[in-house]
Amino acid sequence: MDDVLLPLAEHVRSHVSFERVFVVPLTGVVPPPGCESYEDLLASATGAWDYPPLDEEAPVGMCYTSGTTGRPKGVVYSHRSLVLHTLGSALPDALGLSQRDVVCPVVPMFHVNAWGIPFGATLLGCKQVFPGPHLDPASLLDLFQAEEVTVTAGVPTIWLGVLEALRRELDRWKLKLRTMVVGGSAAPEAMIRAYDQLGLHVLHAWGMTEMSPLGTVSRLKSTLQDLPEDQQYAYRAKQGLPAPLVEVRAVGERGEVPWDGQTMGELQVRGPWVAGSYYGGEDADRWTPDGWFRTGDVVTLDPEGYVKIVDRTKDLIKSGGEWISSVDLENALMGHPAVKEAAVVAIPHPKWGERPLAVVVLREGHRASPEELREFLVSRFAKWWLPDAFVFADEIPRPPRGSSRRPNCGSSTGTGSWA
Repeated sequence: MDDVLLPLAEHVRSHVSFERVFVVPLTGVVPPPGCESYEDLLASATGAWDYPPLDEEAPVGMCYTSGTTGRPKGVVYSHRSLVLHTLGSALPDALGLSQRDVVCPVVPMFHVNAWGIPFGATLLGCKQVFPGPHLDPASLLDLFQAEEVTVTAGVPTIWLGVLEALRRELDRWKLKLRTMVVGGSAAPEAMIRAYDQLGLHVLHAWGMTEMSPLGTVSRLKSTLQDLPEDQQYAYRAKQGLPAPLVEVRAVGERGEVPWDGQTMGELQVRGPWVAGSYYGGEDADRWTPDGWFRTGDVVTLDPEGYVKIVDRTKDLIKSGGEWISSVDLENALMGHPAVKEAAVVAIPHPKWGERPLAVVVLREGHRASPEELREFLVSRFAKWWLPDAFVFADEIPRPPRGSSRRPNCGSSTGTGSWA
């Protein structure tokens, strides 16, 4: 463990049994008796290695879902599933890693094994860089520059902060980044556009703890390269195309819905690295009799095969019998130049059942009125979709790992994010 975690580990040490504890020196904290040095462990390597006999179906690790829709549940990964996930995620049209890359996932290992990226980097021989406890935008950018990082990954919260830092000091950092993977929740189109303007490419991905986690990646097909710019961005802001070996379908009240880009249904997935059950057999009804996993995400599938998450089943706002997507409203609001972040939630209404309320965090030094924000949305949505009220806040509350309230990747609830 990193030495910054030692105080936390001491709180639980008497309740668990560790065979050995290796400590990575980051801050100079003196490890307590019984701990071993990670650097000494590396120095003891001889280069000789005999692979132990292992069954490919034997467990190799377990991560817990975030529990945003209930108690966290364990997902066990086998050697086979992780090897297949590693091979699939490293392909050019997936995350596209190469031995030439310097990879820095800004994602902890407890968040679905840092999205599996360290395994892919190890398989291909990439140089790997880890940020440790310093996750503020300036520290990350200093690290990216010093280590010449080419591929990184993280939740939108991280990249929104980095974007603000880059905007404030355009000439401070000289980066070699070629790909910034974003997952954990939906990537706002406005953020994707803003990074393009800085010469940095955002790659939108989606997945779940139950999927090891990669499910979809939003790369633009060659046949779509000549579309008008706005249409290209609309595709890139979707969750994307299924990764190799991953099957997807959307199911509504009357069965599987058409791939028309409009009809909504719950996303169901299956594949060789998609879990078949939770540890201990919990919530077995999340799987259909024919082996599909019910993600709980409401999506549309377009004729090109791109998945677009419209909302969580629990987050859709039902107003007057019609559905309103809080995700679409949030992403649109974040396209306003004064808006840093936004969250749209349902509030009770005596006539319509539910109505949308927008909570908005403004960018530093910017102002916007509710009337201005409402007018900004008028051309994009039907009038009955528009929030009844706007509330301004200093920050949006988040789960501990730092993603949004709607984690679309690496969680039991679908993101986004993811990947």
